[in-house]
Amino acid sequence: MPFTVTGRLICADAAEAALVRDLLPEHVRLTREEPGCEMFEVEELPGTTIWEVRERFADRAAFEAHQARTRDSEWGRRTAAIRREMTTDEA
Repeated sequence: MPFTVTGRLICADAAEAALVRDLLPEHVRLTREEPGCEMFEVEELPGTTIWEVRERFADRAAFEAHQARTRDSEWGRRTAAIRREMTTDEA
């Protein structure tokens, strides 16, 4: 059953936004290579420090594996304090 995540990554200031811009390309690349990742898009909203996030994984297990990999990654460690507003759905 597909597992989707939608939401926003909300940077508090320009420094957090710069960090996201720096680390995001590698995070996206690694995520898209994960087994079970069907779609992973993160798009900066023009004129803001907010990114829209859309993710789809084959199932909850694939999403949980993604979460585990992310926690141990440079992205996970360095962006942990950035606010996230996410919702999930198992279709």
